[in-house]
Amino acid sequence: MTNSREEIITNSKDATQKAGEEIAVKLHGGEILALHGDLGSGKTTFVQGLAKGLGIRSKIISPTFIIIRRYEISIKYKVSNIKYFYHIDLYRVEGERDLQEIGIDEIINDPDNIVAIEWAERMGSLLPEKRVDIKFEYVDEEKRRIIIVQDQKSKIKDQSLAKK
Repeated sequence: MTNSREEIITNSKDATQKAGEEIAVKLHGGEILALHGDLGSGKTTFVQGLAKGLGIRSKIISPTFIIIRRYEISIKYKVSNIKYFYHIDLYRVEGERDLQEIGIDEIINDPDNIVAIEWAERMGSLLPEKRVDIKFEYVDEEKRRIIIVQDQKSKIKDQSLAKK
């Protein structure tokens, strides 16, 4: 099975948000975006842009202590079955059992959801195979490298997510 790999370099917080916004308009529902990277590498900044691209006007902050935030989608300019955007932050999660108790299976398996998961590697065996992995690397104070890897099971496999 072949993976596609794309790389985006952003030179500011605004550019990282814009990258998220541009990717959001290519989503159809049912996508799981597994976000990986160190603290301060741009994951939450990217999710802010993703939410903006989905038409969410609420202020997006990382749900580090509550783990999950749900936002209703009301995109009027696009035909879509997307109902909810979930922003999940697993930084403080101890293990898979914690995830099962909060009902993560239902969230990630609902085709009407788009789910962005920070610290996705903490899901262990619960992390679905059908996902888009997005790795964030800190290059310098403002610059970030965003690496997008999609496998053949990904719903958006036929689309380039990076801006051309």
